[in-house]
Amino acid sequence: MEYNTSRKKLVLPEYGRNIQKMVKLAKAEPDQEKKNTMAKAIIAIMGNMNPHLRDIADFKHKLWDHLAIISEFDLDIESPYELPEIETLMEKPEKVPYKDKQAKFKHYGQTLEKMVAVAVDMEDGELKNILIQLIANHMKKSYLTWNKETVNDELIFKDLKVISGGRIDLNTNETILTETKEILAKNKRRRIQRKK
Repeated sequence: MEYNTSRKKLVLPEYGRNIQKMVKLAKAEPDQEKKNTMAKAIIAIMGNMNPHLRDIADFKHKLWDHLAIISEFDLDIESPYELPEIETLMEKPEKVPYKDKQAKFKHYGQTLEKMVAVAVDMEDGELKNILIQLIANHMKKSYLTWNKETVNDELIFKDLKVISGGRIDLNTNETILTETKEILAKNKRRRIQRKK
């Protein structure tokens, strides 16, 4: 019995060993017309193996590129597309530039920090209070996603104060503090009921 570990390594394993054998057979074919016909048949089979990708733009182009890669660029056929260059395939991708600014609390993320910045810049009033309450609620949900323990509201209020640079302090505003606590308690009850 022959094991895959003792066989030749597949170039693109997602197509399987039979496609590899067909490509090898096409490479050995001396007649150019037959070789082109075989290549088209292989492309059709490769396409049938991945029907979910047919809606993707340049699906056929991708298949012809894959055929070239499987043949190790040694299949002399008339491709309807320009073949990729080996050098470009072996190139390492360019580094993605990341912003140096780190989130104060990673489990809340930078988007939440941007929301807090918007709330800080808003004029005092009902709309600002509602936004702060929504942010606090979202913070509690985010906290529970990453920390599977329970979380008390005071921790959320403390973190909100840190993120806002001390400009949003719910403990100094009794009305919004009470309303936010009510919202958080109501949402906690809903989460508990969903789990039951």
